[in-house]
Amino acid sequence: MLEQVIFFTILMGFLITVLLSPVFIPFLRRLKFGQSIREEGPKSHQKKTGTPTMGGVMILISITITTLVMTGKFSQPSVETYLLLFVTLGFGLLGFMDDFIKVVMKRNLGLTSKQKLLGQIIISVIFYFIFKQSELSTVISIPLTDISFDLGWGYALFIIFWMVGFSNAVNLTDGLDGLVSGTAAIAFGAFAVLAWSQSQYELSIFSVAVVGAVLGFLVFNAHPAKVFMGDTGSLALGGAIATVAILAKLEIILIIIGGIFVIETLSVILQVISFKTTGKRIFRMSPLHHHYELIGWSEWRVVVTFWTVGLLFAILGIYIEVWI
Repeated sequence: MLEQVIFFTILMGFLITVLLSPVFIPFLRRLKFGQSIREEGPKSHQKKTGTPTMGGVMILISITITTLVMTGKFSQPSVETYLLLFVTLGFGLLGFMDDFIKVVMKRNLGLTSKQKLLGQIIISVIFYFIFKQSELSTVISIPLTDISFDLGWGYALFIIFWMVGFSNAVNLTDGLDGLVSGTAAIAFGAFAVLAWSQSQYELSIFSVAVVGAVLGFLVFNAHPAKVFMGDTGSLALGGAIATVAILAKLEIILIIIGGIFVIETLSVILQVISFKTTGKRIFRMSPLHHHYELIGWSEWRVVVTFWTVGLLFAILGIYIEVWI
């Protein structure tokens, strides 16, 4: 029964996105919701100017419908399911506002960094208060050890850091056709396996709903992309994966399973620190995926390589949690 629910959840999420795309993409074109490409980015990306963006709306619709329908088939949705959808849609709305300002109002930078950060913190704080009222655990366990500790109220700060950090990390990774779609599918697939192994079936259903949705999106987002997810999709996926990790009590293992997102973020941080302190750049361009483009790799080669590394990270995370 449960295996059938998982299968049909992936299938439903996939089909909703695939069926929405032929309608939604032309709609975005008619509205002239085309991507603006940064002038300081790789020159090869300039040809992508005008490609419809904000496709993350399709992902959010698919995740929401699939999660509610399939969770309802299995049991009554619990507070955890609603928390997952709240964070996903909340960060998605924040990303939508950012995309809307960029595309419609022609302000290339979208929301200011302070506005975006404030929105992320507000969503994270609301999540924490609902989390606390539901008497969910504030204990963090360190993988490969017997060490665990209860952060108490300090868990609120941890939640803010984790949600803001990973939503921005996934956002930074979203720079090549299909890169985030593929790496997100792999990471959420790993959490689906771990949640299943812990009998946290609602978390598993949500995770595979995301897998189905982003794989459906990948059909149209793979190189050469016909649509981009925009901040609408990337911020939502980042917030969602942090929430899954928190609710599954696998907070630290997210660093491994989401290793690609972590590495991409570190590449930006290291680049900024190096340039400000020494005047020299470590990479030809950050985030890291642009560095490989500029040393001569094709976009598709970069994406497939990052998918492969992401898969290895996911397998390592599962191995640590399940078999060690």
